[in-house]
Amino acid sequence: MIETFIWLLGYQFVGEVLARSLGLPVPGAVIGMLLLFVTLLLRQEVPSALRHNVPTLMTHMSLLFIPAGVGILAFWPLLSAHPLAMAAVLLLSTLATFLITLLAMHWLSRRTQGNT
Repeated sequence: MIETFIWLLGYQFVGEVLARSLGLPVPGAVIGMLLLFVTLLLRQEVPSALRHNVPTLMTHMSLLFIPAGVGILAFWPLLSAHPLAMAAVLLLSTLATFLITLLAMHWLSRRTQGNT
């Protein structure tokens, strides 16, 4: 389990350093997860520490929504002052998530069918 945390926190740290040093408008955690994804693609094999421990961590994924809820409460006056902008952002981000997931599944299914 310690090795899993080292993997995840190490990539998050690298992502934070890149985001802050380059002034990127993307959270460091997102950059870190993208770097981890690219690393796993290049390795083409998931390390055993991640393979065995990440499913256990995913059972507690609901805890990750606590900071988002606190952020909503903390910025409620700003969010409630712009309801149309918030609705547009929520709609566009949801549609973008669906579209990216659809394209990823389409690409993976074609890739999988090609290997059989």
